[in-house]
Amino acid sequence: MKSSVRRVQEALAARGFSFQVREFPESTRTAAEAAVAVGCALGQIAKSLVFRARRADRAVLAIASGANRVDEAALSALVGEPVSRADATFVRAKTGFAIGGVAPIGHLEPPIVAIDRDLMQYDEIWAAAGTPRAVFCLAPTDLVNLTGGQVAHIKQD
Repeated sequence: MKSSVRRVQEALAARGFSFQVREFPESTRTAAEAAVAVGCALGQIAKSLVFRARRADRAVLAIASGANRVDEAALSALVGEPVSRADATFVRAKTGFAIGGVAPIGHLEPPIVAIDRDLMQYDEIWAAAGTPRAVFCLAPTDLVNLTGGQVAHIKQD
């Protein structure tokens, strides 16, 4: 188990959750690849997208349904300042993860978390677990409890 996957598994356990990280031989880097690997609908993938709050220089984690794109204006309004898509260097520095494996927990610095309300319609969802081949399954309400994120309308219409 890679150290980033171990960090996610340990963060889950430290918060009292027993979800088990699953590693796949095929890629789970994109929402489409993850959905194929785990055998679920695209919308059940909780993709972690990192944005940069421009004034605070803080990571903003948008956890979106795999079927949706994030509306930066809606996310900016929710955060209360302009945000922009983060580059790979910023993502790695703030989260400790590479793009394609950013988990909703286990970050080096706690991000501001916004959760796409479309995820709430599912009984179970799948989130990245530290590498582009690792994911874990959980209920949407567990994602809210795990991250302390705010459920909001952040998808592009």
